[in-house]
Amino acid sequence: MRKSYRVKSEQDFSMVFNHGKSKANRQFVIYHLPKEQAHFRIGISVGKKIGNAVHRNAVKRKVRQAIYELKPYIKSDVDFIVIARKPADKMSTAEVKSSLIHVMRLSHLFTEDPSHP
Repeated sequence: MRKSYRVKSEQDFSMVFNHGKSKANRQFVIYHLPKEQAHFRIGISVGKKIGNAVHRNAVKRKVRQAIYELKPYIKSDVDFIVIARKPADKMSTAEVKSSLIHVMRLSHLFTEDPSHP
């Protein structure tokens, strides 16, 4: 993802956490906040409970890849943060994508259904 697609600053993260809504499944929590902007922005958080830096970075790469593949379906007027939970460490990229689709549907972050191209 390009920098313009990322929630980077602490102020932006706290704005989404404090004022946004959240939905979760066993593997991920998503906080989302509607905003007026040209495209969505995403922040990814993987805590130390997941494992060492190698494992945390692997989970982030899988989440980024899933979001990249889902990019055409995601609403443009939203900032959201994906927080990985412990089971995400053991998942394949396809499983991560499937789980993210599930929790993003719960959050109503899609403009159209990604399972029906």
